[in-house]
Amino acid sequence: MQPMSLMGAAAVQIRGRDDSVSVTELSLLTLPAFDAATPWRRFRAYRGQRHYSGSYWSATMESLVGYESRLELANLLGEDFDPSTVWILSQPFLVEGRDGSRKRRHVPDYLVERTGGRACVIDVKPAALLSDPKIAAALTWSGQLVESIGWDYVVLSEPEPVRLSNLKFLAGYRRAFQFAPVEVEAVRLSVQEPMTFGQACRVGAAQLAEPEYARGIVLHLLWAGRLTTDLSAPLASTAIVEPAW
Repeated sequence: MQPMSLMGAAAVQIRGRDDSVSVTELSLLTLPAFDAATPWRRFRAYRGQRHYSGSYWSATMESLVGYESRLELANLLGEDFDPSTVWILSQPFLVEGRDGSRKRRHVPDYLVERTGGRACVIDVKPAALLSDPKIAAALTWSGQLVESIGWDYVVLSEPEPVRLSNLKFLAGYRRAFQFAPVEVEAVRLSVQEPMTFGQACRVGAAQLAEPEYARGIVLHLLWAGRLTTDLSAPLASTAIVEPAW
């Protein structure tokens, strides 16, 4: 990797809600600069499109977050589920700078804020492309720039299939406004020790006298991280769930 002294200064462009563009030096970039930011690119759909793009309703943001491919959507789901994620912006900025004698420009896929105010820039690439020298060089350049200002930088690829399947299922119960808080708390308090998912649903139903609704609350609690289970295995009635102490 090239040292930062050979890479030169980099400039960051951020698009505002009124479609104006502000420019700042990368070295001066802070998370508050994105308080009124919108995605750099618009998420379009058209016939013959190579990638599947769209908008996902994020429980973290309580609003829509864009994605440009199914792989981005899969990883966005994981970020939305991650309890350390407190804020998400897709296509957050355009960064331009020199990489030796070459001029590069790049729009990362996501910028997230973690608990404690830690910033993390995320790029999403299929694992099969990471060995491509051109892509590897571009990602290395991006990572060096981001890490030079003390932010985290990660490249995400295909999630583990069983975990992704579980997250897709749990995401159907991610909207907190669909459940009455007092009933959610009643079900949570009924699961005070490890038990099977089936048992958790039954003890929850005993509190509400509505088995299907209680099951939905148990699934919501799993999404919200207030109950936990092993998501690397299929979520079945025999799966062990326990309180998140």
